[in-house]
Amino acid sequence: MRYFFITGSSRGIGKGLVERILQEENTLVHGFSRSSGLKHDRYHHHSADLTDTDWLAQNVVDFFPNLSDADQLVLINNAGTLGDVKYLGELENADFAHLFNLNVTAPAMLMNQFIKAYHESKAEKLIVNVSSGAGKSPVDGWSGYCASKAALDMLSQVAQAELQQKGLDGHFKVYALAPGVVDTEMQGEIRQVSKDHFSKLDKFINYKKEGTLDDASHTAEKFMELINNSSRFTEVLQDVRKY
Repeated sequence: MRYFFITGSSRGIGKGLVERILQEENTLVHGFSRSSGLKHDRYHHHSADLTDTDWLAQNVVDFFPNLSDADQLVLINNAGTLGDVKYLGELENADFAHLFNLNVTAPAMLMNQFIKAYHESKAEKLIVNVSSGAGKSPVDGWSGYCASKAALDMLSQVAQAELQQKGLDGHFKVYALAPGVVDTEMQGEIRQVSKDHFSKLDKFINYKKEGTLDDASHTAEKFMELINNSSRFTEVLQDVRKY
């Protein structure tokens, strides 16, 4: 049996991943988000606000049960937020805590507990963190988002280095996978911001006008290319646009 744990499973890439995974037999998905309209006998929804890291610290131990029949165990940290698009000096200070809680702290806790729960399992184990090109190149107005995705990339690289150091990397791999530019609610939010706070606004408006945004279902297919063929992907940092 193949077990998947997906955050942000109610919409966008997360929802696309759930729907794609359930097309394959012998799969069961645990989805974590604040709400869900998806109904399937192999989908288990868990209501969770991952920005509440105090709650998460107390409850994350229950996220990953003993699964003795597992052939593959996959954690996909997909939930994330762009945050308020404004320049530094114009943002509310409290916004940073919310953004980093969801984009960095929650994935770190989930990774920590996933490794703790399953490091002795004989199943293939994968952690896939949803990365972004914004974590590698600065984008004005996106200070928190860029910084959080850079942190997630480094967190992924450190985790893989530690697994290798402990001799666990043979059956345990960590990836930070950039999905490209996908037609999600986040893209809609970007198109509504002020050009005074985001100089690349016209570029993102044109993505939609010109039909160059990828759709979530096609992006999910690319994710499954990596998940189903992990032996072909040796580097931690990955980008779906390269395959």
